[in-house]
Amino acid sequence: MDLLNTLVDKGLRRELPTREEALSVLATSDDDLLDVVAAAGKVRRHWFGRRVKLNYLVNLKSGLCPEDCSYCSQRLGSKAGILKYTWLKPDEASKAAAAGLAGGAKRVCLVASGRGPTDRDVDRVSDTIKAIKDQNEDVEVCACLGLLSDGQAERLREAGADAYNHNLNTSEATYGEITTTHTYADRVDTVQKAHAAGLSACSGLIAGMGESDEDLVDVVFSLRELDPDSVPVNFLIPFEGTPLAKEWNLTPQRCLRILAMVRFVCPDVEVRIAGGREVHLRSMQPLALNLANSIFLGDYLTSEGQAGKADLDMIADAGFEVEGAGEVTLPQHRADVAAAGGGCGSHESAGCGSHEGAGCGSHESAGCGSVCGAAPEPAMSEPAANEPRTDLVAVRRRGAGTDLAPNA
Repeated sequence: MDLLNTLVDKGLRRELPTREEALSVLATSDDDLLDVVAAAGKVRRHWFGRRVKLNYLVNLKSGLCPEDCSYCSQRLGSKAGILKYTWLKPDEASKAAAAGLAGGAKRVCLVASGRGPTDRDVDRVSDTIKAIKDQNEDVEVCACLGLLSDGQAERLREAGADAYNHNLNTSEATYGEITTTHTYADRVDTVQKAHAAGLSACSGLIAGMGESDEDLVDVVFSLRELDPDSVPVNFLIPFEGTPLAKEWNLTPQRCLRILAMVRFVCPDVEVRIAGGREVHLRSMQPLALNLANSIFLGDYLTSEGQAGKADLDMIADAGFEVEGAGEVTLPQHRADVAAAGGGCGSHESAGCGSHEGAGCGSHESAGCGSVCGAAPEPAMSEPAANEPRTDLVAVRRRGAGTDLAPNA
């Protein structure tokens, strides 16, 4: 296909595709899907080889959020039966992080529900960052705490944070349909604050909320303009007890096309398959590693992911390798800017950013690429094609905030 040859050529040069080209990727047929994956895979391998970066989520404070994000199980008025607890102590959070690091993760994402942190909350998280880094000198720490006030990003960086996640989630035109307690502009402002403080910005999206192809292209082009270093792609888990519980709009093929489009628009950034991969990609998860170079290991914020060992086996069986702690994730031209304290926003034509959902910092399907996740035992009967896979949604009952061992 001439389209795919053009997109590969542009991706290798970090040249922005046209909107029409991005829309065409989403409109390709299932017959062309493997060609689309192969083309986007060339761009992924050019910039990231066959490495897969592992990230691990620690939910510092679960539930009890005053924001009304429709996709989130922790939202105001949520009836989802999730774990609810207030702030973990630094030693508790450090112990939770250690499980993920032992499993091969090189980045720990510290997430907390709420509109945004108070100055006291920033002190708590700063103490947690120091506790984790005292035990693990080389670990990357990303914070995802919601909307930032002036000076807070700088304080987090001084405490040792490497990155900050705040997702745009959807297009500016439709943002008011999913959240009313803060605005799209508030989210953009927080990503810009992280950039300005020299933190690596992480900002991404949630697919499957009923958005159009145009909405998906709009938000990914907006991310490209913000130029984060990593872009988490979340796939909505329609949690019972939330307003979007009936929105089962995704197929594995649709998810692969979305990931390919993100890779073409953001060729040289860390594209992370985040929450919902087990639910919507299912047995096609290994194919998605040809498009994204980063995943979350184990469980998510309020939902379970597949077993950590299954993640590692999947990576190896697909012919990829786990990125080591001493390896630099980003291509050299981006890594040089980050090392100079320029945040990720200083690249022309560079890719989109990465991190999770913002605003109420730790929302499922939102923050730190940490949406809902995964699978208990499979259902006894075979589900019909495109039937909602509610059997794959399991509320997290282990790890942070519980007495049970984490999944890592």
